[in-house]
Amino acid sequence: MKPSSRAPKPPSPSDFLDKLMGRTSGYDARIRPNFKGPPVNVTCNIFINSFGSITETTMDYRLNVFLRQQWNDPRLAYKEYPDDSLDLDPSMLDSIWKPDLFFANEKGANFHEVTTDNKLLRIFQNGNVLYSIRLTLILSCPMDLKNFPMDSQTCTMQLESFGYTMNDLIFEWLDVGAVQVADDLMLPQFVLKEEKGLGYCTKHYNTGKFTCIEVKFYLERQMGYYLIQMYIPSLLTVILSWVSFWINMDAAPARVGLGITTVLTMTTQSSGSRASLPKVSYVKAIDIWMAVCLLFVFAALLEYAAVNFVSRQHKEFFRMRKKLKEQQRQRAQGSGDGKVKGNNVPSNSASQGNIAQQCSVCARVRVLASPGSTGSNLGLTLSGNAAEMDATPVFADLPPGLGFYDIRRRFVERAKRIDTISRAVFPMSFLVFNVLYWLTYKVLRHEDLLSTLGQH
Repeated sequence: MKPSSRAPKPPSPSDFLDKLMGRTSGYDARIRPNFKGPPVNVTCNIFINSFGSITETTMDYRLNVFLRQQWNDPRLAYKEYPDDSLDLDPSMLDSIWKPDLFFANEKGANFHEVTTDNKLLRIFQNGNVLYSIRLTLILSCPMDLKNFPMDSQTCTMQLESFGYTMNDLIFEWLDVGAVQVADDLMLPQFVLKEEKGLGYCTKHYNTGKFTCIEVKFYLERQMGYYLIQMYIPSLLTVILSWVSFWINMDAAPARVGLGITTVLTMTTQSSGSRASLPKVSYVKAIDIWMAVCLLFVFAALLEYAAVNFVSRQHKEFFRMRKKLKEQQRQRAQGSGDGKVKGNNVPSNSASQGNIAQQCSVCARVRVLASPGSTGSNLGLTLSGNAAEMDATPVFADLPPGLGFYDIRRRFVERAKRIDTISRAVFPMSFLVFNVLYWLTYKVLRHEDLLSTLGQH
């Protein structure tokens, strides 16, 4: 009787894996593929699951990625098993050789183990190995904040070999889809550009030349938050300080209170704008804005000080005139006593001169002391003993012959003219500053940044 021919029974999965990479296979995970031969080419690609927590104070960013590595290990090629590829348990990773990849600019990282290790191992018939792992990374990102908050940043991710030199291991990016981003990825403050800068960053150390690949993420800040929280409130505070120019100059409590309130408000807003930023030594765009706004509200407060000073100068004028009248009265009395005593002595040329001077003084005293001295027709002759008032600059341009109300009106009009001029000068100056500020940071520097990114 002829025995029936039967196909060979495929080995059980356990026997197959033991023969492929287990104890009976002779596979040594400590030795790289192609040992003493050409370097192992490891192709990498990443899938970005989330991107965020970009922190200016610590200059880093946080992201969640799927890191995938592919390489060929001829020792893992098989023909005994019918499947084209084998999806193996992550525990088998300890049984095979893996690249010693690490992130050169990493500040913190952790694996994910819920509900099991987030790792994938797939082996193909030709010996290709796919190793995928899910990671949460905190990577360093040095930032240039000169244009903050209208800045754009470039953050990098560097993948490097730690122990194998380029004679043993070479990293390279996948030709198509090296960096993929989740469709629903949203960043709170930034817009992630679609283009990614893929390149090489080979490192030269004392221990040798090590392979390194990098990807650059181009981020453009959205300034909506800062516009609402900083720019508009400070703008309104500056405009509020201009209300002082329309308030009566005699209302000192109102104008001083408004000025001090706006200055303190701007100081608080300026401190708040720096709270979430590192202590850098250069000037940022937000610093220039806050400093100019503080300067404007402080200038509005000083403007009222000037108005109040000028409006009160007529009091100083009349205080000096009263002092002069008192001096002239005392001199007139002294001259009168001397005249009475001088009747018993013969006159001479000196006494005649004193009498002439006394008569002149008496005439001025009568003019100053007459009841109509407050009228406009009755003036103050600024000569002789009144030279002190001529020497005061604020009174130098006052024509002689002005009465109390005319002089007071002159100084009040000067003070009002300061307010009138300020109503136009302050808004126009602030408008010019705004044009220059926004033109510089939103147009000129933005174009320079785009040209720089285009070169990369």
